[in-house]
Amino acid sequence: MDISSYFFSTLLVTTIVLTLLFSLVLANFFGVWLRAKIADASVPFSKLIGMRLRRVPVGLIVDNRITALKAGLEADTDLLEAHYLAGGNVTHIVLALVAADKADITLSFNRACAIDLAIKGTSKTVLEAVRTSINPKVIDCPSPSTGKATIDAVACDGIGVRVRARVTVRSNLDRFVGGATEETIIARVGEGIVTAIGSSLSYKDVLENPDRISKVVLGKGLDSGTAFEILSVDIADVDVGENVGAKLQVKQAEADKVVAQAKAEMRRAAAVASEQEMKAKTQEMRAKVVEAEAQVPRAMAEAFRSGNLGVFDYLRMKNLQSDTHMREAIAESPLSEGNKQ
Repeated sequence: MDISSYFFSTLLVTTIVLTLLFSLVLANFFGVWLRAKIADASVPFSKLIGMRLRRVPVGLIVDNRITALKAGLEADTDLLEAHYLAGGNVTHIVLALVAADKADITLSFNRACAIDLAIKGTSKTVLEAVRTSINPKVIDCPSPSTGKATIDAVACDGIGVRVRARVTVRSNLDRFVGGATEETIIARVGEGIVTAIGSSLSYKDVLENPDRISKVVLGKGLDSGTAFEILSVDIADVDVGENVGAKLQVKQAEADKVVAQAKAEMRRAAAVASEQEMKAKTQEMRAKVVEAEAQVPRAMAEAFRSGNLGVFDYLRMKNLQSDTHMREAIAESPLSEGNKQ
């Protein structure tokens, strides 16, 4: 093969390879490029190829750029691509910016990206935040997810009151990043309702003026530090609950009764112990008497020996004892009992 033939063959192969590459690029990016071109949001082929090499969905970036430009917003493909690579939702960002711009709400691209990344992994989206900022959202208090239908509180007269409230809130985009969520709003409103009812002298005051609860709750500034601004707290339902005060009094009376019974039992046990102690002392005294009586014969013997007691004295003493025993026997006989009757 001569040099001219070799050069021609090489040129032919190179041309074919370049043609195939060009055809491949056209097959992959021509549709997207043409769509962007027609929408006056053209993106160079070099950027399209770069996004594909970085595994960024080209169609997603271009379509969102078109949406933003058609809405009159600037949308650089590099910024959209960077947010996608950071794990953000590009579509929500663009739609949120468009919604905020149409509603004349100040929202920069960086703040929207920060909100989107901050709530990543939750059920919320930056688009929802903007929409809630435009159209206020109504939150039920208590939350149905807790399984409770009402907030139960007790007035000063001991009567329970059941309340169901609806809280209208609007997203505060300036505090959305780092602000407390709906759960905090619900908890604070519930606490405010319990406090307002608890400070009422009677449950009748609550039934007559349910708006008093709303005024007290709104006056506490419950949306401080949250991602929302409370617009209103409406009492949807008020009902009379149980007489908690009476139940507490009954339980207190039962508790006092148990305490009194315990104290009485303590006194009875002390009396029984004292009785047993007195019986023991009586036995002790009887033992001492028997011991003393045992000394009498010995003393009499000593008296005989010393001459202080004579035989006649001893006989008179025995006669006196016999007479005493006879009188006692007569007194204890059944005949004596019959005469008494």
